This record gives sequence, structure tokens and C-alpha cells, in this order.
Amino acid sequence: MRTEQLEYVAAIARLGSFRSAAEALHISQPALSVTVRNLERELGVDLLDRHRSGARVSDEGRELLPHIVNVLDALDGLRRAADDRHHSARMVRIGTVNAGTVPLLTPTIRAFRDRHASTQVEVVGAQEDEIHRALREGSLDLGLLTALADDDMPPDLESTRLLTGRAVVCVRPDSALAQLEAIGIDDLLSTPLIVMRSGYLMHRLLHRLLAGRTPSVSYSTDGAEMGKLMVAEGLGATLLPDFSVIGDPLERGGQIGWRPLRDDDTEVWLVLRQPRSGSHPRAARNLHAMFVERARGLELV
Repeated sequence: MRTEQLEYVAAIARLGSFRSAAEALHISQPALSVTVRNLERELGVDLLDRHRSGARVSDEGRELLPHIVNVLDALDGLRRAADDRHHSARMVRIGTVNAGTVPLLTPTIRAFRDRHASTQVEVVGAQEDEIHRALREGSLDLGLLTALADDDMPPDLESTRLLTGRAVVCVRPDSALAQLEAIGIDDLLSTPLIVMRSGYLMHRLLHRLLAGRTPSVSYSTDGAEMGKLMVAEGLGATLLPDFSVIGDPLERGGQIGWRPLRDDDTEVWLVLRQPRSGSHPRAARNLHAMFVERARGLELV
């Protein structure tokens, strides 16, 4: 039994004659007739009643036609799924809070593209909850996020720790804070603060450190990259993981710097997450492996 035999019977049933079906299928009428006859012999059932004015489905064929249609629908679904799978294999989507852009994200994507030139990489900046939701829904393949050492890990997501760092204060080199060897909480309260918006780890950590105290001036922004730009423009200081600042082009160019927090040893992790269940496209698995490979060889100074 071949797929085209089922398609031919369905076309004749829909159009009401061999001639109309042959025209629609772009084959000769004799070839169509022979193909359907072969199927009928194989099944041992006359699927069609043939007459001068055309053809109609026989009583036996009427009982089998829903099964034929179901098989064809299933095959169409299989083809669509295969097409979607092929497309997804050519596209890897990664969500990020941007904290790991400098040490991991951009270098790893560059290396991945060198090895997989035909695979596109889509980077989506978002907050932690949004990334987790997209991973669960399947609209993201990987998530690059920050976490504190005492955070509970999502049980339905596989978490791979890539980097371990500390929270530092990102400052402009000509600012008063930059003249200190280490920065305390009272020092932070005395300067304008650039605060990550609610939903980012640094927002949560800063509020834990301030313990209810409020800075005199503050700004709110999305993500580490914008925070560093605002520091470079002299708007204030911000709290970031050290791996987000060290080696940044703005730091290498002398536009931003960093100082450690005094009396604080909170660990900040950079983790890579993906769903525990389901199969992962090969391209996503390869990119995951390359993140791990680069992280193992990375040393912050």
C-alpha cells in the first residue's frame, strides 16, 4: 500500500469522477484507474462504484474512507512536524539577563557560528521569570541567568553552573566611589544608584543589602548592559556580578571600573538552564556544550 493510492481514492471521492481527479492530480486517467484497482485488490474491497457519469464511493468504501482520511491527515501532520523540526534545528533561541554577555554569551556564539555557519542564533533579553516561562513553553532552547548560591533551583529545569563570582559595585573611574578600595553599604547610600528593575537578581540582592534603607537618588533600568552605559555616562553606580564587568569593552576602555563590596561574600552564579523533559535539537545541545567548554577555560582576573 502506497500513500499516493490513498490520496487518489480520496481525490476521486471528493471530485466524483476519475477524469476530474486525474486532472487535479496531474496524471493520466488510465494510470489513476490502475493504481486504484491495485489498492482494491490488495484490500479485497471495491472502494468505488464506477458508472458512465463518474464514480462514487461504494458502501464498503464509505466505511473505509474515514480511515483513509485519518491516515492522510496523520501523514500531513508528520510532514509538518518534520518541517518544524528542520526549522528549529536551523535556529537556536537563547534567553539571557545579559549579565554573562561579556565573558560567555558573545564569545560562545561567535565560536558556535564558526562551527555551525548555517544555524541561526536568536538572543532574547528578558527577566528571569520570562525566560523560565519561555523554556517551559518551548519558545526558548536555553536560558543564561544569574542565581545566588542559596537560591532554590527550578526542579523542572536542568541547571548547569558556568561561573561563580561576587557582586561588585560598577563605578565611573573619576567618581568618588572609585577612590575607595572597597565600598560599604553606607557608601552606596551616599551616591546615586542605578538599580535593576524588579525581576532581576541584582534588584533582589541590592534590596537585601540595603535592608530597607533607601538611597537619596536612584534610577531604574533593564539589564546589566544598560546599567553599565548609565554608569559610563556619569549617572551613578550600580551593583553587578564581577563577571559582567571585568573585560567589558567599557571597562577595557577606561569608561567604567569596579570595586568590591566591603563585608559581603555573597556568591553569584551564572547558570545555563534548559527543560529537563523532552528532546533537545542537536544545535541546542552543541551550543550548550560550547558554553560549558568556554566556562571551564575562563579565568577572571
